[in-house]
Amino acid sequence: MSAAIAAQRTAERSGLDCSITLLERNTHPGTKIRISGGGKCNVTHQGTPAELLQQGFLRINERRFLRNALFGFSSSDLLELLHSRGVETEVRPDGKVFPLSGDASSVAMAFEELLKESSVQLVTSCRVKSIERKEGKFHTAAEGATYTSDVVILATGGVSYSKTGTTGDGLAIARKTGHNVKVPSVALAPVFTIKAPPFTLSGVALRSVALVASAGDHSVERRGDLLFTHRGFSGPAALSLSRDIAELIRENGGALLFADLFPEHTPAELEKLLLNHATKHGAQMVRKFLQICPIAPVKGAFNDAPHGTIPTALVTFIIRHALIDIDVTWSGLHKEQRQSLLSVLKRFPLGSVREIPLDQGEVSAGGVDLSEVNPKTMQSRVVPGLFLCGEVLDYAGEIGGYNLQAAFSTGWMAGVNATKASIC
Repeated sequence: MSAAIAAQRTAERSGLDCSITLLERNTHPGTKIRISGGGKCNVTHQGTPAELLQQGFLRINERRFLRNALFGFSSSDLLELLHSRGVETEVRPDGKVFPLSGDASSVAMAFEELLKESSVQLVTSCRVKSIERKEGKFHTAAEGATYTSDVVILATGGVSYSKTGTTGDGLAIARKTGHNVKVPSVALAPVFTIKAPPFTLSGVALRSVALVASAGDHSVERRGDLLFTHRGFSGPAALSLSRDIAELIRENGGALLFADLFPEHTPAELEKLLLNHATKHGAQMVRKFLQICPIAPVKGAFNDAPHGTIPTALVTFIIRHALIDIDVTWSGLHKEQRQSLLSVLKRFPLGSVREIPLDQGEVSAGGVDLSEVNPKTMQSRVVPGLFLCGEVLDYAGEIGGYNLQAAFSTGWMAGVNATKASIC
């Protein structure tokens, strides 16, 4: 929708008499917006374009590609547009921005109203089959009709939330027009282990840990909160790392998961802290210590700045994996047992993963190779006059509204530049 609105506004400001048609597969536009964020719609993230790029897009090539788009249509521009339509927003402590009403439909309706007020012709329940360029014109074949145009914007999304109509049609069309389309993969998805965690841990949250996935000589890591579920793991750390885990699995056939419960300290630093604590508190049971110690101790002691503690439900499993007695005290702990405990605290086993289902992702990675699209215009380098935006492109951001912002920004840039490139 943002692409169509941007195209119409650009034409209007330029005094061009353009005919703009939006072909929508669903019965109404904005279906995916309406269900995003569990129906609450984390529409964007607070911050400057540079901050959003740094925080939300960890892969350098994707960050570079999106730079022009996010500076061209920033989160401030998006919020100004929404506010002008009466959609008030709130910024949460973590920087996520939501509609104040808590209703994603308010965001979708704002864009729908802009469409209705514009000269854009909206055609719903229209599934595009193919796009061909002949003699300088595009011929877009849909169910029941063929549309001829000077330029085309492909804004079909990827393959996430297939029930909303994003079933990969745009990727197939892009491939047929000669683009290199990277295989779609999951992103921002929960991680399901082959053997589910013990049911007593379901719902248990670990704060500020490092989730590590390894396969062969390769490993990937992400810090953040981690949530045990009845099928595996969720929470920011798992969602953020899921894309990397999926790639590890594709290359190696599987991956092992671990949690570093003290990511702020190297094994040597943590061992020193444990030794100092054992010297001062020899009569204390190790399990009691684990129940109250902060996960991120500072200033050389465990009683300074408790950023989060190990959940009681997890302590029994730590003791079991370390092969020590449940009631052992620090003074009764042998060196080998202390080394075993240290190893478990730094590399607590979470299980193995063989697959992360594509339909579980909030967004999908993969898509049209970014090198084949001009980042300053969103125009294809392969097919002049064809513009691409959003999830059909090979990028995926972090959780927190970054992906919606990128979709709006690339869509806006595509709309503006498609109008400029059009003969009209």
